[in-house]
Amino acid sequence: MGKEVVLFKNEEKMSSGEAAALLRKIAQKIEKGEIVLERGKKTVNLSIPSQLEVEVKAEKETGKKKTTMKLEVELEWPLGGSRTPAGPLKIR
Repeated sequence: MGKEVVLFKNEEKMSSGEAAALLRKIAQKIEKGEIVLERGKKTVNLSIPSQLEVEVKAEKETGKKKTTMKLEVELEWPLGGSRTPAGPLKIR
């Protein structure tokens, strides 16, 4: 595995409606092929290729004081190339 460098990170509480609106906006930017992440003076521009590897993961984390659920959606692509997708995901 190579070294991972975090270019941008944001974590904040929001309502499920606000989260859905954020995901819709991200989806629109992915379709256009470019997204700009910005918070304060920090800005990251990403060019999104037409082919992506998409990982969807649901996790349950049980701690001593609380149990939390996570839904993670990760988009990945190689710089200067493309990968063949493994197969379609179904969401019901």
